[in-house]
Amino acid sequence: MPSPIIDFLLTRNSAPIPELRAPAPSDSEIETMLRAATRVPDHGRLEPWRFILYRGDARIEIGKKLAELAERREGPLPDGRRNQELARFSRAPLVIGVVSSPKENPKIPQWEMFLSGGMAAMNLMTAANALGYGTNMITNWYSDVEEGRALLGLAPHERVVGFIHIGSYEGTAPERPRPDVAKLHSDYTGPWEG
Repeated sequence: MPSPIIDFLLTRNSAPIPELRAPAPSDSEIETMLRAATRVPDHGRLEPWRFILYRGDARIEIGKKLAELAERREGPLPDGRRNQELARFSRAPLVIGVVSSPKENPKIPQWEMFLSGGMAAMNLMTAANALGYGTNMITNWYSDVEEGRALLGLAPHERVVGFIHIGSYEGTAPERPRPDVAKLHSDYTGPWEG
């Protein structure tokens, strides 16, 4: 039986970030996206993730701080590179940071909590797409740098799952080659033997 949900999932793709424009999702649409994002497997009901909204002038301020951080780390930046850092969070009208915020638990490993954050990010993107918005998720260099995470609002124990850029998108996102799923699965035949 045909399913519009399966058809939607089989055609979902990422829009180019520079082509995401205003209007951004409304507050009620953001709430809907976040509610969908939290409907993921969460062993122990720990809620090991959180979301940071970067919008309005905050996107410009973050760009300035990222450019300053890059210069402290690398020395004077060429104009092109400086402009790239200045625009990191202002290319789309809304960026939502999906943050892995693990909790201490003797039974549930932190890698499992991080995976739950990845699922939350995917649900968030899928919900935004279902509402008619384009999305793209990146991490970038500042996600792996303690100072970068701090200036983006993360606590020392937290890690970036991804920064989801969201906006109105008029075009057709370019299709990329997709994997041959026949090469990605097999039936179980016993323990690994090398």
